[in-house]
Amino acid sequence: MISLRSVSGVICCFSLAACAAAPADGASKEKSAAIVSAVASTHDWPRFGGDLGRSSSSPDPTGITAANVAGLTRQQVTIDGTVDASAIYLHGVRAAGGVHDVFFVTTTYGKTIAIDAANGAILWEFTPTGYASWAGSRQITTATPVADPNRDFIYAASPDGHIQKLAVADGHSVWSTSITNLPTREKIASSLNYFRGRVVAVTGGYIGDAPPYQGHVAVIDGASGRLLHVWNSLCSDRPAVIDPSSCAESGSAIWGRAGAVIDSTTGDIYVATGNALWDGKTNWGDAAISLDADATRIVDNYTPTNSNELSARDADVGSTSPVLLGGGLIAQGGKDGTIRVVGFGRTRGAAPRLGGEAQVVPTPSSKRLLTAPAVLRSGSTTWVFAANDAGTTAWNFSGGQLQEKWKNGTGGTSPLVAGGLLYVYDPGGGLVVYEPETGRQIAKLDCGGGHWNSPIVVDGRIALPEGNANQHRTTGVLDIWRVQ
Repeated sequence: MISLRSVSGVICCFSLAACAAAPADGASKEKSAAIVSAVASTHDWPRFGGDLGRSSSSPDPTGITAANVAGLTRQQVTIDGTVDASAIYLHGVRAAGGVHDVFFVTTTYGKTIAIDAANGAILWEFTPTGYASWAGSRQITTATPVADPNRDFIYAASPDGHIQKLAVADGHSVWSTSITNLPTREKIASSLNYFRGRVVAVTGGYIGDAPPYQGHVAVIDGASGRLLHVWNSLCSDRPAVIDPSSCAESGSAIWGRAGAVIDSTTGDIYVATGNALWDGKTNWGDAAISLDADATRIVDNYTPTNSNELSARDADVGSTSPVLLGGGLIAQGGKDGTIRVVGFGRTRGAAPRLGGEAQVVPTPSSKRLLTAPAVLRSGSTTWVFAANDAGTTAWNFSGGQLQEKWKNGTGGTSPLVAGGLLYVYDPGGGLVVYEPETGRQIAKLDCGGGHWNSPIVVDGRIALPEGNANQHRTTGVLDIWRVQ
């Protein structure tokens, strides 16, 4: 069901081996860079994290700087649902009969909404079939949609276990494909991704891990909606959407905010799994896994040596997706309060690996990590930023090691680096803006509380949803800040 509206809202952030060019030197070049950074570029933010590898960073100027960020004007746009995720953004696309810069969001009950970034007007709203049967219930999605590179379509999830292809022009559904046989147990919690004509989605479970369910990766043909491949993290010898009760094991949710992380060079798909049995054969609970681009075989894998103990005390690594650091290394966080640096290649395959970490460091305040870290490559320096309920930490990554540079006790959701500034949403209320290199707080923008929501910053605007999926509301707010 599609609703077209023109009513304004109510006013009240690569490859595993990637590297970047060195920065310019000299005072005159620094001055030029400062001038450029004050001018917003015109570009898209087509998925959670901005790119295939979910780096949540962008070198592009945004028009928002340390000098003007505290003076941005906020608009609160009232929408038909809570968005416990992030927005995506396409500039200059045709929608609702005109050309607009558009934010797209998906609510917890599966409504996908196109919002004019310039004035907060609702351009169109897609409501999935069956919405009334689950609205207000515990059956939800917290997935961020993804845009097709052709910019004519986006792909969005709904609580009935479907992925929809929606037209940017008016929100009509081109196809709708189910990726689970039991949507009341298997939840699409993580953000969608898209690579080489294919949509990549993952499934997890609901709070409490009520059986039966199996976390799995689904690859869908973007053109036709045909389900091409499925990799099940339990009963992995069965490459199809299965009846969850037919597998002897349950759990192994794939539920990190970033969902499937994709290496832009190889197409390899990286995921992390939650509490469940690990046997290194057909059951891959509490593990970091890389699959080939078709999700037909394991390329590499890693499981902590204390996997069974972590699973028993609900301290799995699946609470956050793998982070691509470059140089053949990933960072894998978890609920146990640590981040592990682990080497990943393409020769080990499904040969099981227990342990072998290159480094283990504490998460912010040594508390569980349920968010997606950001990775910024600035010249020859790689920065990693992570936040959780108890704090925010920044590291340099060099020589295969994370080196802590600063930390604080201000909690947050998934960080974003854009236009030379670090943005961290405090789910207790407020968007905190830092100087990335030092952690100096530049501003804190007023806004309401939330849960897993995180901002995007593009073209002189910040978009941040408010609210908590677990409050089961059918109304919500999208905050939009703009340079005046």
